[in-house]
Amino acid sequence: MSSLKNVIHRRIHKERSQLESRKKFGFLQKHKDYVLRARDFHKKEDTIRKLKEKAAFKNPDEFYFKMVNTRTVDGVHKPENRANKYSAEELLMMKTQDMGYVLQKSQSEKKKIERLSSTLHYLGNRPTSKHIYFADDREEAKEIRSHLSGKEASPHSRSADMPEIIKKTAASYDELEARKKRVNTLERMYMDMALQTELQRKEEKGSFVMMSLFARQTDLCTNGGKSGNVR
Repeated sequence: MSSLKNVIHRRIHKERSQLESRKKFGFLQKHKDYVLRARDFHKKEDTIRKLKEKAAFKNPDEFYFKMVNTRTVDGVHKPENRANKYSAEELLMMKTQDMGYVLQKSQSEKKKIERLSSTLHYLGNRPTSKHIYFADDREEAKEIRSHLSGKEASPHSRSADMPEIIKKTAASYDELEARKKRVNTLERMYMDMALQTELQRKEEKGSFVMMSLFARQTDLCTNGGKSGNVR
């Protein structure tokens, strides 16, 4: 009987829309709208409950260094300004260390390129195996030739492995091109960093020379004024 109940077509009861006389009260909420509103309400309720638990179980002696290094402005945390944290000498030293790291990575990539190029060159120019067979008479030579021709005509193992070998070789060539591009990028980066470091050293040297000249002129003016007063 239960199976017959499921077979019989039943009327689908649809939710009614807002009545004409109640249009002034707006949209009539359906069950799916209630489900969405209830989920949103319970989500906010759980968030508020978790925040209240955190506030209730908070340790009053808790301390983080961020409490000292940051400040709150209108409820928003703003970190401390550290624009002048390092001096010019420290910045120059860090830039020199970065140059050394870039140079080291470039040399490492060049060695990998050499190894990969030698491997691919060996695969591309693989020497063909040549065997010399000796026969006592013509019949034995014919048998050897027929055996070798049949072996070359049906290379099942080689033909099965060829697609995989071709795929690996193509992947190796792609890797080689990517490493070459990376080496070029690292070399350009190293040249730019070296140029910036050299310019920074020249600027510091020029500023030091200007300061020493200014100090010397100041001393000369001061000594000249004193000698004029003595005279």
